[in-house]
Amino acid sequence: MFKKRYTVLIIPDGAHHVRRLELRRRLLQGGILAAFLAVCATGLLCFDYVRLHFDRSELAQLQVENREQKLEIANFSSEVDSLRADVELLVQNDAMVRAMAKLDPPVEDALSGVGGPSPLEGRAEMSDLQREIDTLRRQIEMRRFSQEEIQGFLNDEHSLLAAKPTGWPTQGWLTSLFGKRKDPFTGRRKMHEGLDIAGRVGTPILATADGVINRVGHFSGYGKLVVVDHGYGYQTYYGHNSKLYVKAGQRVKRGDKIAALGNTGTSTGPHVHYEIRRNGVPINPRKYL
Repeated sequence: MFKKRYTVLIIPDGAHHVRRLELRRRLLQGGILAAFLAVCATGLLCFDYVRLHFDRSELAQLQVENREQKLEIANFSSEVDSLRADVELLVQNDAMVRAMAKLDPPVEDALSGVGGPSPLEGRAEMSDLQREIDTLRRQIEMRRFSQEEIQGFLNDEHSLLAAKPTGWPTQGWLTSLFGKRKDPFTGRRKMHEGLDIAGRVGTPILATADGVINRVGHFSGYGKLVVVDHGYGYQTYYGHNSKLYVKAGQRVKRGDKIAALGNTGTSTGPHVHYEIRRNGVPINPRKYL
């Protein structure tokens, strides 16, 4: 059985008197338990202190990161606002160009809602910012398609203008107009399908539009003839030349010298017979001079 009492001897250094301390077992056990509890409490307090220190450091770091993130979001929001303003200007310019080109608005034009206050005012939420960015991306993509359509239209218009005969084919004066006239050889009224422009032999004959030489050579009635195919249904005829400077299949530009004025074929004097045909039908060249 355990003893009920314990004796503790205390012997001071250099002294001959010994002190005796008797402790009851329960009191000793209580003291040991109290000491153990004190040590545990001290350990817990130290652990809580260390953990609190790290939590405070982490909280401070998170607060710094939060402030930096808010600043980045604010800057990003400002950039989105600037981008929105650019998109609005792009929409206005696009609408103006389409109106000048007489083009209809895009089929699905959702840009009328562009503008207004930023969705981040009062709440810096990344989801709202992302939705705004996605909307701007769709709007910019739509403008890109619109610009491609406008560019294609303008290219066609440019090609059409280049293919449309314009100006005089040579220097000279009109001696016979387009329409019904008395044939100088038969005396009968006959359709004259072009203009006769008189001048000196050898005067340069110029192409009146861009195109490809369709025919070149000597043809009955026309004498030495050049036919240029301009596309879009347009063809021009240059007859009675003295010299030919081009060959079939050759590409020419408006203003290129293709022949020299002459008096070949059925002709009463030096001149060029100039015709314009649209889809094979002769039209009055005077409207294009």
